[in-house]
Amino acid sequence: MYKSLVILLFVLLLTSCSKNKNEKEIVSEPTEEEIAIGIYAEAVDALKKGDAYFASKKFREVESLMPQSKWAAKASLMSAYADYSRNAYSKSIFSFERFINNYPANENIPYAHYLIAMCYYEQILDEKKDLEPLLKAKEKFESILQNYPDTDFATDARFKLDLIIDQLAAKEMSIARFYMKTEKWIPALNRLQIVVEKYDRTVFVEEALHRLVEVYYRIGLVEEATQAAAILGYNYQSSQWYEKSYKVFNKKYKPKKIKEKKKFGLVRRKIKSLFE
Repeated sequence: MYKSLVILLFVLLLTSCSKNKNEKEIVSEPTEEEIAIGIYAEAVDALKKGDAYFASKKFREVESLMPQSKWAAKASLMSAYADYSRNAYSKSIFSFERFINNYPANENIPYAHYLIAMCYYEQILDEKKDLEPLLKAKEKFESILQNYPDTDFATDARFKLDLIIDQLAAKEMSIARFYMKTEKWIPALNRLQIVVEKYDRTVFVEEALHRLVEVYYRIGLVEEATQAAAILGYNYQSSQWYEKSYKVFNKKYKPKKIKEKKKFGLVRRKIKSLFE
């Protein structure tokens, strides 16, 4: 009986092994979401390795594959950021604006607006040649301050705006000096008044007031020159420009030739991804 039991167990074991060899493991097809997650992970990995072009392409693929899922908005934003990180600013602006239009309730909308502003800001090379990026960046940063005043983006926007306003004032002063050098007094007055009225918190306002004194005096408007000098003296009495203005009213005064100053450079700093 014992021998029969051993034989029976051996037969059962063989049968079991035979079934295991013949049976194929059933593997289910991945869902669209699983595929999308895999592609998203691939894109993030590419971005971390520095291949922003490939990453942007893969993020767009995720959005196309799962347009109604939570991954679509993430992928859309990350695709735009990948383009920003590789300095493809025009494409990045288009992608961020598309993200804002397609996902208006998304929590990262302020971030998208901020990076649009940064795209313009990063394109500021020379305010004398092209004002468009400067003015666009100014407009976008002001919008951030108005719409998202309590965010970290607003804090940096204030800093960037100060630099942008300095650049705009520098441009006006540069043009004013040119007009003075060529003795075009009325255009020079117009530019100087812009600095005094619009950019009165910049480092250029003192010089602008002094130049107003010079120009008014040169064209015979002594009263206006005196008023400009009084404003300069009241607000900046210890300024070297006030001392120079005081000398204008000396009969022996001879105006010096205008020398162009070196332009102020902008601080160029990129903001890294929130998704790192």
